[in-house]
Amino acid sequence: MISEKVNKKVLIVDDEPDMRIFISNLLDSEGFSTIPAKNKTEGLRKALLKEPAVIILDMMMPGESGIQMYRDLKREEKLKDVPVIMLSTIDRETFCKFHIVRGSPLNKVTLEPDTFLEKPLEAKDLINLVRALTTKEGN
Repeated sequence: MISEKVNKKVLIVDDEPDMRIFISNLLDSEGFSTIPAKNKTEGLRKALLKEPAVIILDMMMPGESGIQMYRDLKREEKLKDVPVIMLSTIDRETFCKFHIVRGSPLNKVTLEPDTFLEKPLEAKDLINLVRALTTKEGN
């Protein structure tokens, strides 16, 4: 069932075409306007141009990872307040421990994702999270 059009833009950055299509179809059917991007470079360019309400970002991509893109987003004045949903096959606890072992600081400015979902995604969890983030004041 198609929901009432909400007109909120969601940028989906994932190197896997099937995942981009799945998330796009899922959110489009809920009334969101999706913007697909296959890598960090395309994602940053589209984020600056399209000004999404939420960014869904795959953590593990070839080349420069989603972690680096997240850092870049949070340094960009125009994008620093856009909520980011980090996706990964690695659970949040392992992600955090990995960065502690590497000696990387975990804080809101550099690494700690706004929200974190594990793959495989539960459709309802993703929809509810995107809805919650786009209904906050200012989004």
